[in-house]
Amino acid sequence: MTPPNEPSRKALFGIVGLDDVLGGGLTRDRLYLLEGEPGTGKTTIALQFLLEGAKAGEVGLYITLSETKQELCDNAASHGWNIDEHISVSELVSPESRFEESQQQSLLYSSDLELGESTHAILEAVEAHKPARIVLDSLSEMRLLAGSSLRYRRQILALKHYFAGQGATVLMLDDLTADILDKSVHSVAQGVIHLEELAPEYGAERRRLRIAKYRGQRFRGGYHDFTIATGGVQVFPRLISLEHKTTFARTQLASGINELDALLGGGIEQGSSTLILGPAGTGKSLLAIQYVRAAVARGAKAVMFVFDEELGVLFDRTRQMGIDLEALCDQGRLFIEQVDAAELSPGEFAHQVRSCVDRHAVKTVVIDSLNGYQAAMPQENALILHIHELLQYLNRQGAATFLTVAQHGLVGDMRTPVDLTYLADTVVLLRYFEALGQVRRAISVVKKRTGTHEDTIREYRIGSSGLTIGAPLVGFQGVLRGVPVFVGKEKDLGSLQSDGAS
Repeated sequence: MTPPNEPSRKALFGIVGLDDVLGGGLTRDRLYLLEGEPGTGKTTIALQFLLEGAKAGEVGLYITLSETKQELCDNAASHGWNIDEHISVSELVSPESRFEESQQQSLLYSSDLELGESTHAILEAVEAHKPARIVLDSLSEMRLLAGSSLRYRRQILALKHYFAGQGATVLMLDDLTADILDKSVHSVAQGVIHLEELAPEYGAERRRLRIAKYRGQRFRGGYHDFTIATGGVQVFPRLISLEHKTTFARTQLASGINELDALLGGGIEQGSSTLILGPAGTGKSLLAIQYVRAAVARGAKAVMFVFDEELGVLFDRTRQMGIDLEALCDQGRLFIEQVDAAELSPGEFAHQVRSCVDRHAVKTVVIDSLNGYQAAMPQENALILHIHELLQYLNRQGAATFLTVAQHGLVGDMRTPVDLTYLADTVVLLRYFEALGQVRRAISVVKKRTGTHEDTIREYRIGSSGLTIGAPLVGFQGVLRGVPVFVGKEKDLGSLQSDGAS
């Protein structure tokens, strides 16, 4: 741990996820570029960077060529920050742009300032405050003042060498509004952080960032989701399951229903994932809840991430079956989170799952359903990669994970919106079928990596006491297609009739 009042080896942003992505923050006394179109969060991140320095007793200077000091203060106040007490703001605005009476007949903008005059003002501000951290906002104004790419690059190089001599860590902001994309600063800067904002057809905007460059430092590559909320930016580093290996005993977990455990060859293994497939109404959620109920009965903790069903409806219908989920939540043995797919990015969801599992030592996780999760994803192949890392992470934490997927259709040719059967360790298939003038339900296990399982198809019913699973169906063909043909003996048919009457 760094001793009090002694600066750390790296300049932290104070944004835990971003510092993690950067491998521990920014190397000190270097120049960095933070780029992104307007609205991506550059100013908010820059303010957090300076405020984090102020916590460590470092002087921070915000040099603005585009926004006024009042605009910066108002922006900070929306997050509950009072920057006047912690950050020095140098507002480089031309006298002409202030609507002074003497200048009203020849109104000019900041782009009309001479480059040398602006540079001189920047140097004066640095000399006056002796900052350890500097934010320069924004390079688009500098680019306009320079007039040419060559002059612009030379000016940035000169500023870089000057700042290095001052012992300052500099963050330059670029809003990418120039007509010509100039990459001059990319080659000059020690590191480049690129911000993006995506607008889906429905739902809130999605923001993500990536480290485009960082000399001499390992960092987390790829895109990382982030959000802007009251209190600042929160970054959700891309989940890499290989970084979270643990050791645990792979014991079998019973469901509390003997017939279901027999079908699964004794139960579900700890540290494995189970995919429950079936059309709407077949009881996928209820089957997963049965394992939640069994986990709580063993004294373990469980969590459910519910995408599709309103929690009040879920509590009411399970209570009628003798499963009081609300009471289990009140006792702190079950955690249920309602997930709005339209407002949540995949990275943020993975962060929620990981935080809950780590914080509460949860060993049973239910995601209901992947159809809702898919709604948060613009591309199916990206969904598969996200789910792969999430399942591997949960498996390596020793958690038993249950995922439900609603298939399209009711009987006959069933369609699955996304094929994850090869990712899951166990696949449980639920089906409707018609027999003796009634719509019945059938359950079978089509895959289990971690051991043997029955090859049979069993009928099950959903009643006031929850799930009831019967003996294997014999004498029928075509149950999984939904319209079976009876080819057995008359006693087999009689058994099915008695089951239906019970």
